[in-house]
Amino acid sequence: MKQTEVSVHVYGAEVKCASCVNAPGSKETYEWLEAAVGRKYGNQGITFHYFDIHKDEQEGMNREIVQKILDDELFYPLVVIDDVVVAEGNPRLKSIYKTLEEHGIEQIDNS
Repeated sequence: MKQTEVSVHVYGAEVKCASCVNAPGSKETYEWLEAAVGRKYGNQGITFHYFDIHKDEQEGMNREIVQKILDDELFYPLVVIDDVVVAEGNPRLKSIYKTLEEHGIEQIDNS
């Protein structure tokens, strides 16, 4: 069954990871992702949250994911859709769009 409420979480930090020197920063990735998804899907039940991995006690933040990033098991910026890691490092819109559509989000008509 498809759902219509989807949470997109982006985990990152102000300082870029060592392997992401030429890529956009985490906050820029979050803003770019929010804008790109908004253009394609509108605001139909998609909520976005940005979590800084170096700041404690952010409501909705998954501490296990943060610890994996800090332990270099995952790379940031990390995109998580409904508790599933969808992209890390330099995210690709294609995989994010695919996951949103699997959750029942439909593209808006831009005609």
